[in-house]
Amino acid sequence: MTKVKILLFFFLILNLAIIGKLFCIQVLHSYPSISGDYLKTKKIYPERGRIYDRSKHPFVLNQNSYLLFAEPKKISSKIELSSKLDEILHMGESTLEVRIDESKYWVALANGINEEEKDKINNLKLKGIGFEYGMKRYYPEASLAAHLLGFVGKTSDSGDIGYFGLEGYYDKDLKGLPGILESERDLLGRPIFIGTQEIVNPENGRDLILCIDKSVQEISKRKLKEGMERYQAKQGCVITADPYTLQILGMVCLPDFDMEKYYEFTEEYFKNPSISDVYEPGSIFKPMVVAEAIQEKKIKPDDIYNEEGPIQVGEYRIMTWNNQYEGKISITRILEKSSNVGMVYIGERMGEKALYEMMKKYGFGEPTGIDLQGEVSGYIKERESWYPIDYATVTFGQGIAVTPIQILRAFSSVINGGMILRPYVVCSIRSQDKQREVKPKVERIIGSKTTSEILKKMLTSTVEHGEFQWVKPKGYTMGGKTGTAQIPIKGHYDPTKTIASFIGFAPADKPKFITLVILREPQASQWASETAAPLFFEIAKELLVYYNIAPE
Repeated sequence: MTKVKILLFFFLILNLAIIGKLFCIQVLHSYPSISGDYLKTKKIYPERGRIYDRSKHPFVLNQNSYLLFAEPKKISSKIELSSKLDEILHMGESTLEVRIDESKYWVALANGINEEEKDKINNLKLKGIGFEYGMKRYYPEASLAAHLLGFVGKTSDSGDIGYFGLEGYYDKDLKGLPGILESERDLLGRPIFIGTQEIVNPENGRDLILCIDKSVQEISKRKLKEGMERYQAKQGCVITADPYTLQILGMVCLPDFDMEKYYEFTEEYFKNPSISDVYEPGSIFKPMVVAEAIQEKKIKPDDIYNEEGPIQVGEYRIMTWNNQYEGKISITRILEKSSNVGMVYIGERMGEKALYEMMKKYGFGEPTGIDLQGEVSGYIKERESWYPIDYATVTFGQGIAVTPIQILRAFSSVINGGMILRPYVVCSIRSQDKQREVKPKVERIIGSKTTSEILKKMLTSTVEHGEFQWVKPKGYTMGGKTGTAQIPIKGHYDPTKTIASFIGFAPADKPKFITLVILREPQASQWASETAAPLFFEIAKELLVYYNIAPE
């Protein structure tokens, strides 16, 4: 009988303990529903898409990364913990202490922890910290294509988001679709193995295969860096493309930034000047005017203009760049000597309406649609606001604001048969089960093959018989045009500050590439013929060798 009483007493105590526990759960802690408190949902982040050049050489990959977190309730001394972690992370002890909020059960301390740092922290055997697995971007070529690629930052909920360049433009393609893990857990957060366990696998991001050629990119950056140092330029850009498709083969601007340490740079460094900066193009605008005038039969290639001296437009006096005049000259000679007064004559033959419509035809004042985040449209004021002097100066590239990519697109149409193309950087997009090719897109036809052949000959003659004799690759014919544009400051031009540019193509008969070189505020010389042009020919020489183009 005594044994039965002991057994009953034991079960009574057990029942009381169960009732007490249920009372705590249902009343004191007020857990209203199983689904709300036991079914936990966790987002599973996909792997971000990778980026390769046209030969499948990697520009952007992913590598293992970890989120370091802390459970403050389990930490005995956050001062001691912060001190030990700072010896490895170098974040600042005070920064780590502030993040260890003792009122919370879980806090994030640092993201982007690599394998080496993780191992060092684990060896400390610290209580109250842990790691969550993730991935971060890895750049095998460092900042070779910084402005093109952009970078990956964090959203407010610690998700990845692309900023600028390709990372920003193709963010939705690159990031993929997250998965979901739903599981029933006990009050301590441990999985209930016989409970609900449902998973929806993530869909990894798509890979980008670029039109960019790593070798062209390397040549461009190396030569641009040398040129900026030699000519003491504040900023510089080199863009190379296929003029018949407008695939971008190389695009470099300096100064640039380190994508892995983007947080150490200001937004000024992130903007790609090739698509985000506007400037007055100067004389590289002249071939577009000449092409349109020939196309619309306002002039003929063999017309003669009498260059007697400066011309007066209202209260303004327009001269040649060196105030020298040759008398009767051909249309080709107007380009060769970059005669501003000769261009005003061509503009008068075209008429004001045709001049204004020409700029719209070439796409100035609108985005090109290039697949990079951050493109601006440039600026052309409304026609009602134009004065006679505006129509005169626009013929030699002053009074309008354009982007480098707009100039490249417009100039390409002059030599490719009159096609205005959409420039593009990505040649194909690859997912797990398919690959989509990006095809060239002709926006409109504004000229003819006949006009292109005429202009190619004119621009070849401009290189061969221009005012300056450059060191050109022997055995090749090349075409191109210089541009020296003064920078407008507070309503007037500063003659000491210029933007020097040269746009050229090779070989002349059927160009393999077209390259635009821009140097902002070169100190060694203000003239493009002495800075941007020599730099172009240095780059062109290496490209001819790289593409194995035989001398003519």
